[in-house]
Amino acid sequence: MGAPSFMFSTLLLLLQLLFASLPHHRTLTYAADGSWQLLQKSIGISAMHMQLLRNDRVIMFDRTDFGPSNLSLPNRKCRNDPTDTALQVDCTAHSVEYDVFSNKFRALTVQTDVWCSSGAIMPDGNLFQTGGFNDSERRVRGFSPCRTCDWNEIPNGLTAKRWYASTHILPDGRQIIVGSRGQFNYEFIPKNIVANKINLPFLSETNDKGIENNLYPFVFLNVDGNLFIFANNRAILFDYVNNIVVKKYPMIPGGEPRSYPSTGSAVLLPLKNLIAAAIEAEVLECGGAPKGSYIQSLKGTFLAALDTCARIKITDPNSKWVMETMPLARVMGDMILLPNGNVLLINGAGSGTAGWEQGRDPVMSPVLYRPNNDISSRFEVQNPTTIPRMYHSTVALLRDGRVLVGGSNPHAFYNFTGVLFPTELSLEAFSPAYLDAKFDNLRPTIIAPKSMSGIRYQKKYTIQVAINSDKVDESSVSVTMFAPAFNTHSFSMNQRLLVLRSDKVTAVGNSTYNVEATTPRSGNVAPSGFYLLFVVHQGIPSQGIWVRLR
Repeated sequence: MGAPSFMFSTLLLLLQLLFASLPHHRTLTYAADGSWQLLQKSIGISAMHMQLLRNDRVIMFDRTDFGPSNLSLPNRKCRNDPTDTALQVDCTAHSVEYDVFSNKFRALTVQTDVWCSSGAIMPDGNLFQTGGFNDSERRVRGFSPCRTCDWNEIPNGLTAKRWYASTHILPDGRQIIVGSRGQFNYEFIPKNIVANKINLPFLSETNDKGIENNLYPFVFLNVDGNLFIFANNRAILFDYVNNIVVKKYPMIPGGEPRSYPSTGSAVLLPLKNLIAAAIEAEVLECGGAPKGSYIQSLKGTFLAALDTCARIKITDPNSKWVMETMPLARVMGDMILLPNGNVLLINGAGSGTAGWEQGRDPVMSPVLYRPNNDISSRFEVQNPTTIPRMYHSTVALLRDGRVLVGGSNPHAFYNFTGVLFPTELSLEAFSPAYLDAKFDNLRPTIIAPKSMSGIRYQKKYTIQVAINSDKVDESSVSVTMFAPAFNTHSFSMNQRLLVLRSDKVTAVGNSTYNVEATTPRSGNVAPSGFYLLFVVHQGIPSQGIWVRLR
């Protein structure tokens, strides 16, 4: 009986291993965590681009050549654009400002076509948005946070035409704009005194013929001041000051494309030890579409999206990609950093690629990724939405810890009927599990300060918090700073989460504590500007406060 029993046990083990190796989306275990709230049934436009401002308002816009939107411009204003491909005189809005805490919105006016553009928040807190389509390719636009402000446009603010470019804020306060359709170069805002447009051969080297899997490249500021730039399936470390490639990283195993239109997503994982001599930095890229997916989708065949993530320590002299398997395959998904250091994967499709009518099988369930867990236990599927968010969906982390979700327009125009996935004008909020009432006793509340307008590099600051827990262990408290991102086409530009050094936690009264934290060492680690500061206790974050790092 011993041998047959052993053989049966071995066979059972092999079957279990085989079953576990099947695609995870077939064997899901839901955590039943997170909740959804419909905020607005319609804001009149589809939120194709999204940016949170320092006054807790979110700027959103789509494109002007959709035809008329479902939101009229106030005071009988109209947009007059003789070069627009749809409406030369348009009395409807294509941009809104959404007030997070009043849950209200107002129409804004963009004069030229902002479709597939980029942007970043400047150190003074103003949004500078760059490029777009048609007559907008060389435009720069500014938006200042105030109750009545509207867009200001600068004709010929860019040297090159920028459509599907990526933007990053730099330590000196400028923006760098990288790539674009047919542009294998970069430039700066304000414009560089020496040269206005600088060639970057890496972008032409990663350009697939006829597909352009190098659009919206993933760009991250490394802690040494250089830029990590990823396009298609490869990456470089780039010294933009001297126009030198410092390092070439290995190709992602398998060589599958991750950039638009194969459209995976990427984040720079939370940065820690921010005043140390050597700070580690890691990039995580998830999802995308296999080679050939774009062409096949044009023929009506929708290949399954990639179910892998690739993670690399970009500061390691011997950097290597480490592959992980997601529980849900995803293309056109978004990745957003949460205040406690976890990553939320949300939106997207299970097959196809980015492009008009080229995605299928919407992925309704977000997935939580815990980067500090063992590699076998990092992913957890969350509760699903009821609204498909496909091509042109967006997300933004809010000060209260919710994730704002909007957009989805897989069509060349506003199509609400007669299509598989109608144009979405709604806004939702996803509340991660840390907002559940069952964690109220662990949740910190920041008592003071209410905001911080001028914090300096590598300085200690004290934040006073209330925590109702019986005992607060110093090791269970951390302070994080989040840089709000410009989100479009599955990439949150300038997104950054900093885990500050927490030096001391001192009880100063009944359930009241002073938390000492030290700010980052330099602008290479954290460019100057506005951040959301959170206190996190046992993984449960407080509401954030706005701080300005100078």
